[in-house]
Amino acid sequence: MTTLIKVKVNSLLGAAEDPREMLDYSYEKQLQMLQDVKRGIVEVTTSKRRIELQKNKLEESANRLGDQARQAMGHGREDLARQALERRGQLQQQMEGLDQQIATLEQDQAKLEQAEQRLRTKLESFRSRKETIKAQYSAAEAQVRIGEAVSGISEEMADVGMAIDRAEEKTQGMQARAGAIDELIESGTLEDFSQTSRDPIERELGQLTMQSSVDAELEALRMELGQGEEKKQLGEGNNG
Repeated sequence: MTTLIKVKVNSLLGAAEDPREMLDYSYEKQLQMLQDVKRGIVEVTTSKRRIELQKNKLEESANRLGDQARQAMGHGREDLARQALERRGQLQQQMEGLDQQIATLEQDQAKLEQAEQRLRTKLESFRSRKETIKAQYSAAEAQVRIGEAVSGISEEMADVGMAIDRAEEKTQGMQARAGAIDELIESGTLEDFSQTSRDPIERELGQLTMQSSVDAELEALRMELGQGEEKKQLGEGNNG
């Protein structure tokens, strides 16, 4: 189950991931690393400069103590000269310790400067590659969208196609219904309610008028057929 969940989560993340955003994020992280290295160089340089100033002060004090020792010996004060020389020796030991610290900081500074140069070179290469990949991805994305639009395989175009199919189906159904209604009205099976606005007397008079017209047509047909029959009989008599 854990593996299955991881697979599903990775699939969802992969579908939602935009490589252009990931590239920009990676570039920003590397920029931040470069800034951290630069700050480190500044801090190391500042510390080294501070120690160098401290050493310079100790060196000045040591030189002054040496002058004092010579002056004391000139006045026959060997005890004062000894004290001055002892203090100068302590300062020289401190300066040696500071020299070691300065040397260590110089090594750290050199390492950081080399790291900065390598990271800067890598960052420039990554930035160029990032922009190329982003441009290629955007072009491919545009091609995919155009291809999906042309072929109709995209989700949006599929929805449009389904909407068209439903519209055509409803239109055909409505046309078939309209045709069926017209056919029923013509056959008399379905009453044309548009004619129901007339009152009952008017409808009955209309029916009588129609009946009289039908009777007249029938009488005309009888007379026509009767005349035809008489002509036929006369013709047969003449032939006899």
